[in-house]
Amino acid sequence: MATVLIASDAEWVHQDVRSVLPSDAVVESVGGGRQVVDAVLAVEPDLAVIDLQIGSMGGFATCLELRLEESGGRLPHIPVLLLLDRRADVFLARRAAAEGWLVKPLDPIRVRRAVEALLAGGTYHDESFRPTPVLVD
Repeated sequence: MATVLIASDAEWVHQDVRSVLPSDAVVESVGGGRQVVDAVLAVEPDLAVIDLQIGSMGGFATCLELRLEESGGRLPHIPVLLLLDRRADVFLARRAAAEGWLVKPLDPIRVRRAVEALLAGGTYHDESFRPTPVLVD
């Protein structure tokens, strides 16, 4: 049984992620980045799914804080799946040391694949939105 923490201030994000989780998964939900560390301490999730744009402390800063607390020995390692708003945000996901990322809009198949990969100890890098090459004459 997996425990998944979802951090977003958008209810639709919580619903979309919950809909693809295994039926026996335990889900903890928070509405902002500032609540994530306390939630991790309380439930020690197997995965944190964090929306990039949440409240006054976004997903990038939240992921960095998790990594900082982990490096100080105050938190265990928690794999992070960042939900990005645009392809250019992949740079932020990499800098934050997230194990996975998805570019919105979300679809159930990609969310399920990402969750399964991260829960299995792997990574997931969304390649569904590759830019179209521009031909120059």
